[in-house]
Amino acid sequence: MVDYENRSILIVEDEMDLQESMRVFFTEEGFQVQVAKNKFDAEDKLIDHKFDFVILDSGLPDGNGLDLIKVMKTNQKDLGILILSAKNSLDDKLLGLDLGADDYMTKPFHIAELNSRIKAIYRRRQGRESNGLKFKEIYINLDEQSVTVNEIELPLTQKEFQLLVYFINNQRRVLSKESISNHLWESQSDLMGNFDLIYTHIKNLRKKIEGLSGKNYIKSVYGMGYKFISE
Repeated sequence: MVDYENRSILIVEDEMDLQESMRVFFTEEGFQVQVAKNKFDAEDKLIDHKFDFVILDSGLPDGNGLDLIKVMKTNQKDLGILILSAKNSLDDKLLGLDLGADDYMTKPFHIAELNSRIKAIYRRRQGRESNGLKFKEIYINLDEQSVTVNEIELPLTQKEFQLLVYFINNQRRVLSKESISNHLWESQSDLMGNFDLIYTHIKNLRKKIEGLSGKNYIKSVYGMGYKFISE
């Protein structure tokens, strides 16, 4: 797993229930977390503190949250920024990315998906020689989009690869079928909610890993979804 100890994150969000859910989640992930509910509060924290990441709601009660990106980039150029917006607007998305944000998510979203996006930003900004994920006998090369099990190459479809990365990025957490569906078919609304497809991809992924003497780490959680766990 990625070690987030001593990594700091600022959550700028005015919906207090959502803010608290993110605060608890990322505290459990090992982050040092601070929160702000408006532009004024966020700007003070950005001036007084250095952060590794900012989760930024674009629609704040005292103005457009995207205006804060200039403050962020002035104080810390290598800051990782992910924008949240209630608008499914291409213009909003492009503006945020043009200003220097790393990624963009539209509400509502699953926090497991947000976590996966934050980890992807972290890996990109680390600029490691080997941009990979390792879990027991499974190794994923993210640059080459290749997987080995017990050092033997594991051929996967694109969706199986995305599913495995999503599980490992959120290991030990229960992932609902809705969360998995949104992750795999975010841009294909006609396929979202097709849980038979999820079952098929998971069955095939398990079979392929076990075919290379790997263990079955994908556990069904009755009535809830799936969990990637070694126990």
